[in-house]
Amino acid sequence: MIVILMGVAGSGKTTIGQALAATIEWEFCDADWFHSTTAKEKMNRGEPLTDVDRQPWLQSLQTAIAQWLQEKKNVILACSTLKASYRQILCNNDPQVKLVYLQGSYELIEQRLRDRLGHFMNANLLQSQFDTLEVPTAGEAIYIDISQDLEAIVQEIRNFLRV
Repeated sequence: MIVILMGVAGSGKTTIGQALAATIEWEFCDADWFHSTTAKEKMNRGEPLTDVDRQPWLQSLQTAIAQWLQEKKNVILACSTLKASYRQILCNNDPQVKLVYLQGSYELIEQRLRDRLGHFMNANLLQSQFDTLEVPTAGEAIYIDISQDLEAIVQEIRNFLRV
């Protein structure tokens, strides 16, 4: 099974994903690892990525997901997947791919980004992330309130996954 933790930058995808993966002994992967150097530099300059910029990234992720499914790996993937079209590419209507939407207020996420050190994502891009975000439907994803503590979030996701 592949579990995609989605949300805007600063929503906790990596932190929650690493904690969840460690708890249930699954592999963890961060979609940021798949971004090109050019894309990372662009985001670091405060320039939002376009759909054209994201296309090679999405294709690489789609290939990785297909390979993990073929190998019957259990993977937690931290990946923004802000648009429905991106989610369609990655999930491909496969019941073995589950989507978890990490949602929180702009203010909470903005503070998290300002406190984060050493990440290529410029905090000034947060508004563009919220502008791009197409909130998944209730049937498409489970919604998780990120204002909870990490342990509660991990447990809520585990309950959803029944693991």
